[in-house]
Amino acid sequence: MASWLVYDPAKTFQFTTGTGLDFDTGTTLKIMLVTSAYTPNRATHDFKDDLGATEVTGTNYTAGGIAVSTKVWSLTANVGKLTGDTVTWLQHASGFANARYAVMYDDTGTPSTSRLVMYTDLGSDRGNVSSDLALQFPTGLFTV
Repeated sequence: MASWLVYDPAKTFQFTTGTGLDFDTGTTLKIMLVTSAYTPNRATHDFKDDLGATEVTGTNYTAGGIAVSTKVWSLTANVGKLTGDTVTWLQHASGFANARYAVMYDDTGTPSTSRLVMYTDLGSDRGNVSSDLALQFPTGLFTV
């Protein structure tokens, strides 16, 4: 899996508004899976509604994705890092097989205000039909 890429509008929001995302407690970060019908645009995509109708469907996949648990923002030797637990979609024969991108966003409950944070290209269509699909986050998923 390639590295996670931060959307430019998320960077701008985080560092210019004075109200950025509270990665420790005040933000409900979720990872959702979308198909190859989505074409990421790091420069302009800012909210979940920019993803269109590209979210995967299937057994053991809940619309909107999975919340990132145990997310921790730390600062060590002048480097800020966001880490979180692995998210897993359990195997099911009626699952999905067409997830191309994983997208992290701040879930407000409204697509037009749910800010996109970052995404990763899974490299090929992936799914949970024959086995669990787990996304393990490297140490320092988001580093500043």
